[in-house]
Amino acid sequence: MTSGPTDPAKTADTSKGVDPSRQRRYPRYPLDVRVSAKVFREDAPIELWGRSIEFGQDGIGITLTGELKPGEVATLELTLPGGGAPLKIRALVRYQDGLRHGFEFLARDTIQRDAIRRTCELLAVGRL
Repeated sequence: MTSGPTDPAKTADTSKGVDPSRQRRYPRYPLDVRVSAKVFREDAPIELWGRSIEFGQDGIGITLTGELKPGEVATLELTLPGGGAPLKIRALVRYQDGLRHGFEFLARDTIQRDAIRRTCELLAVGRL
């Protein structure tokens, strides 16, 4: 039996009223890297720093130094394990609970998609 990531959204019992549209498409894996988040607000742009909590092909969980609102679009910058150039990607704030935020990645180019996929593959087998 293979051990994988723990993801309550994937193992949720739909008979208990869990909305299937809220289930994750891809698993999330623990990942701790520094992240910057920039949001352009009408009054003034804001830049926050934080640490990632979990990472997946479609998004990332981050604890930030301030609060963003669900629905805001941020530019995230982080360096994935294994080095290379920092990944700079736009993401939508899907949820916020105190300083913890969940982001869904928006449009990704081929290079970004490949870097994210490779990182997830390595995280899945415990190589990072």
